[in-house]
Amino acid sequence: MTVLVTGGTGFVAGWTIAELLRQGHDVRTTIRSRRPDVPGDYEVVKADLTSDEGWAEAMAGVRYVLHVASPLSGDGDLVGPARDGTLRVLRAAVDAGVERVVLTSSAAAATPAPGSTGVFDETLWTDLEVQPFDEYRRSKVLAERAAWEFMRDKDTALVTVLPGAVLGPTLSQENLGSVRVVGRLLDGMPGTPRVGLNIVDVRDVADLHIRAMTAPEAAGERFIAVSEFMWMADVARTLRQHFGERASRVPRRTLPDFLLKALSLVVKEIRPLVPMLGRQYTLSHEKASRVLGWQPRPAVTAIVDCAESLL
Repeated sequence: MTVLVTGGTGFVAGWTIAELLRQGHDVRTTIRSRRPDVPGDYEVVKADLTSDEGWAEAMAGVRYVLHVASPLSGDGDLVGPARDGTLRVLRAAVDAGVERVVLTSSAAAATPAPGSTGVFDETLWTDLEVQPFDEYRRSKVLAERAAWEFMRDKDTALVTVLPGAVLGPTLSQENLGSVRVVGRLLDGMPGTPRVGLNIVDVRDVADLHIRAMTAPEAAGERFIAVSEFMWMADVARTLRQHFGERASRVPRRTLPDFLLKALSLVVKEIRPLVPMLGRQYTLSHEKASRVLGWQPRPAVTAIVDCAESLL
């Protein structure tokens, strides 16, 4: 059977394609522009989330769709391309008679209100009225909500996967997403912000997508994809312990909250961290383990393998 993976040059999509091929599936992937240097034993088609062109061709003969692609950054609107692009993919999948779509959402779509502590699961939906999220996180929340609304009365089944901070080894230097956190620590920072991460290994995210693709009991469900919670200071400590002199630039102190807030006024890249300062809550992967038999790697493995590939 043929599986379509959208956004084939991305971090998660790349590992998902690799695992699908390892399991013997025929794979087709979409990229925004045709490039002759995309290697692999799979088919590549041009299709952009902002245009209808190419999606009928991409869906032809496909049984399952793993919709991983989503705009990651930029100065403009991310909500529109993420939400409208998701609906464009779902519409094309329904029109083509695809059996199931697995949508990559985000743990941002199951984030408790500021000040909350404890353990939370997939029954939680983020309330954007009380969450001062950046554009990317808002786009993921609104895209998943739009997807469930659109697919409510369709024959094609929908499953959503909600990853936390995705780390692990890289396959390329493009579209690294959360990996940049480890890269910046290795490059040297004045200190670590008081920010906590619900970490997951990219290989486990790919594995969960594929399990959700075929398991009958996954249809119509959300699955959180996280391993465990760690403060960024703990991530930095892990890097120093495992890499010694190779991690000599990794900071040893934690930045005061007031200093990070002041820096965010002039450094826009760190502004998304401000609402996350001091937040400590755990997202549970119990449902994915119980329903799909999914067992994620320890967060330390994801961090060390990520750093090794960057180094």
